[in-house]
Amino acid sequence: MDAILLGFALLLVFEGLGPLLAPRLWQQLLAQISQLDPQQLRRLGGCLVVSGVVILWMKLHG
Repeated sequence: MDAILLGFALLLVFEGLGPLLAPRLWQQLLAQISQLDPQQLRRLGGCLVVSGVVILWMKLHG
């Protein structure tokens, strides 16, 4: 459970860096992402999930 809480805390820190350090650039990026085709967004999300699972697996079994 501690690892999940730590992971969530790190997620919040990294997600907060964009709007904190470069709010206008962050807004532009979100506007561009919102214009993507839903299939492209799905692929992007899938790649992020797979990457996270691979890193987690490597950490737990490596």
